[in-house]
Amino acid sequence: MMDWKKEWKPLLGMALVFTGFYYLPLDWSRLEHAVMEALYLTRWYAREHVLLCLVPAFFIAGAIAVFVSQAAVMKYLGARAKKVVAYGVASVSGSILAVCSCTVLPLFAGIYRMGAGLGPATAFLYSGPAINVLAIILTARILGVELGVARAVGAVLFSIIIGLLMHLIFRKEELAKARAQAALPESETARPLWQNMIYFGAMVGILVFANWGKPEAAVGVWHAVWSSKWIITACFGAALAVILVRWFNLRWWPILLTAAATALVALWRPGQPELPFVVAVIGLSVITGRDEGEAGEWLSATWGFTRQILPLLFFGVLVAGALLGRPGEEGLIPSAWISGAVGGNSIGANLFASVAGAFMYFATLTEVPILQGLIGNGMGNGPALALLLAGPALSLPNMLVIRSIMGTRKTVVFVALVVVMATISGLIFGEIFP
Repeated sequence: MMDWKKEWKPLLGMALVFTGFYYLPLDWSRLEHAVMEALYLTRWYAREHVLLCLVPAFFIAGAIAVFVSQAAVMKYLGARAKKVVAYGVASVSGSILAVCSCTVLPLFAGIYRMGAGLGPATAFLYSGPAINVLAIILTARILGVELGVARAVGAVLFSIIIGLLMHLIFRKEELAKARAQAALPESETARPLWQNMIYFGAMVGILVFANWGKPEAAVGVWHAVWSSKWIITACFGAALAVILVRWFNLRWWPILLTAAATALVALWRPGQPELPFVVAVIGLSVITGRDEGEAGEWLSATWGFTRQILPLLFFGVLVAGALLGRPGEEGLIPSAWISGAVGGNSIGANLFASVAGAFMYFATLTEVPILQGLIGNGMGNGPALALLLAGPALSLPNMLVIRSIMGTRKTVVFVALVVVMATISGLIFGEIFP
């Protein structure tokens, strides 16, 4: 006899899927457009964010898991670390990296699994995409000084307050983690701290300068750095190659062969920087994959993060594209609904802006022109700030990955804290600057 108490969930799931396909409105033009928007956004994401953003982040996360001692992570970010040090390091580290809400995920996963406390880890998770110096400057120039300053102050305070609240809400678990960490023996390190710092600095340099965005003005320091970004990135890549030979005892000739092949492809296709980047990544993967020591462990840890995170990100981007479309386009949800719901400075307008920002996917710096259009269509100052504080730090793909790392309860609380605090900040800002 069939046990319907166990089988009703699979039956209900199949019935819902069948009903959905049975009544699928294929002749509805908005659905067709939403499917295309999902594909367009995912293609754009694959071209613009995977090779130059996520791949370096995965290698950095793998390196954290293998080369950073658990004792070092716990000393500065662990549950027993001094709060001033832990939250200071977490917020500053995030602001230096200035990555998007998806690129920060492998780095967050790396430090969290190495023993970082929940509070400092979530402070880092928020600060990475939210405290972006270039984005804050762009906000002040295009949307006004008041909004730029409010975004900067709000983002810094958010990273610390959200981290502290996460620690307090899950205090029992954090105390248990602290007791467990106290019993761990001091781990040995294969090389001195300064060598590890230079090694990580080379990889962070590749991540930062390979993704350096083109500024609007064709003069100044930002433009000068952008003009030389690939030369600077190549210098960091050469430094990493030397480090791998000198301090990681990898054979020099495969490294030299990979560097030569990368340079030749860069000269052959100067306008396609992704191609030499792919050559370098394949060469590094082959070299480290053949190593039976710590370099092989590095690649294995890198692949572990990639396998866990990348499929969820692509699925999330697909769904976000279908629902909301690309900037300037529409998905299933009409953009007029969003524009009409964020006027004025009511609780509903600020809450809607926070929730919409939390689920939308913003690539780095794209939130500014999107907001410029929304403000032109009647969006209030308060909801604009609420979206700026919730949007860059969260997205639907981001939430799916966070849930796989720290569980459903912590993810829901983290998202709720960001949304609530963004809503409150928007209300206050909208009253001061109506």
